[in-house]
Amino acid sequence: MDFKRRIYRLSPRNYSAETIAVTFAKTSRSPEPFDQIAAELDEERSTEFSEKWIVGYGHSSVAEHAVLHLALENVSRLAIETVEANRLASYTEKSTRYQQWDSTAFVTPPEIHHSPFARTYAETLTRLFVSYGEILDGLLPWGQAQTARKEGESEKAWLNRARVKAVDVARFVLPTASMANVGLTINARALEYAIRKMLSSELMEVRLVGEEIKQVATQELPTLVKYAEPIGFLPEAASYARGLAAELTDSCEKPFQLIDIDPDGEDKILAAVLYHFSNVSFQNCLTEVKGFSQAEKQALVNKLFEKVGKFDNPLRELEYAGATFDLIMDQGAYFEFKRHRMMTQTVQDFNIDHGYAIPLAITEAGLDDKFRQSMDEAAGLYTQIASWNPQVAAYVLPNAFNRRVLCQVNLRSLFHFIKLRSAANAHFSIRRVAIGMLELIEPHYPLFTGKIMAKGELSSQEMEAQFFTSIDEKTN
Repeated sequence: MDFKRRIYRLSPRNYSAETIAVTFAKTSRSPEPFDQIAAELDEERSTEFSEKWIVGYGHSSVAEHAVLHLALENVSRLAIETVEANRLASYTEKSTRYQQWDSTAFVTPPEIHHSPFARTYAETLTRLFVSYGEILDGLLPWGQAQTARKEGESEKAWLNRARVKAVDVARFVLPTASMANVGLTINARALEYAIRKMLSSELMEVRLVGEEIKQVATQELPTLVKYAEPIGFLPEAASYARGLAAELTDSCEKPFQLIDIDPDGEDKILAAVLYHFSNVSFQNCLTEVKGFSQAEKQALVNKLFEKVGKFDNPLRELEYAGATFDLIMDQGAYFEFKRHRMMTQTVQDFNIDHGYAIPLAITEAGLDDKFRQSMDEAAGLYTQIASWNPQVAAYVLPNAFNRRVLCQVNLRSLFHFIKLRSAANAHFSIRRVAIGMLELIEPHYPLFTGKIMAKGELSSQEMEAQFFTSIDEKTN
């Protein structure tokens, strides 16, 4: 046998995703080269192996080698939340920041079709999208006034930049029923679990999307996802928890709360760094670090970040410290927040309890009345439908309405989130959230927060004053 090093591709042009997964699986028991193993496989043999080892014996990690690229079109943004609630996948979606929505591009959920609300839903959503178009048109002069012309810039380029600013604000009017397109790259193991979650959803649209994804995926993966079924315990668990939660009342409406943080987080990070480059126990390293002066600790932190570049990730040891936050943000911000899947996130049902945000640009453009009217009308329909089905009622709520999310995140992941979402080109809603989270951890992790390199000098309160008329307006 030739033992010369080889590195090469097994192309999906030549082999199915399931055949590639089986090829990699067989290397644990076969000394043959990968390409030779693959050449000896056909669909029948791949299926037989998958049934025996992956399904029968539970070696499900093998399924991670089978990767699919799925295109989902004209799915509601509310349903997309469940699709994207899977950590081990990659997503790219139609952006509300750069694209303008067609006035008919909204989903009518199956539950509504034959309900008493069908006509009211269609009429209200149509008016909401008309208002979206009118508000966008009304914001265009404001966007132009806010956009300085660059030297040598063409009229078309300048108008396009100004239009993007207007679209950025008009997106607050778009409801979660708005149709979205999303590209999904996912391995078969993660996909099976994603399908199971979709099939277990309280929303019929999500269940139907799960069925379609399963059907499409089975064409490429005849074995690896065909046994995906609903998660049996979820409906009963959800029903029981809802019953207990129904009697709870809330006295705290702070938008950003720090629920828990490891008081020894910075020491544990530094101890983990010493541990990495030593031969002693972690406890000895931690004891050593605790004996350092604050200046000695800062010197070590400075050295760790001395040559970290703009596109470098900090050391993995930052994952040994973390924090838990309870956050209230508008739905537009949440739709960006949820993409940070290395966090652990628990989001509440979308409702009207926390009010809605009014961008300052709406006020400056003289569109307050039209905006408030749209929010009040959406809230009125929400209230009607929620008395029958609160989960389905969420389809009518615009991005301006706030929702609450609990998240637990390690410091390394938080570095990434804050650097990205506090940048000047980030949407002002998510910038405010990122800066608010940074402010909460600064007193606890002073050695590291100065290294996050958050863009800009505005505080979260200054962000509020500069970009919002109100962040928690209540409906009439």
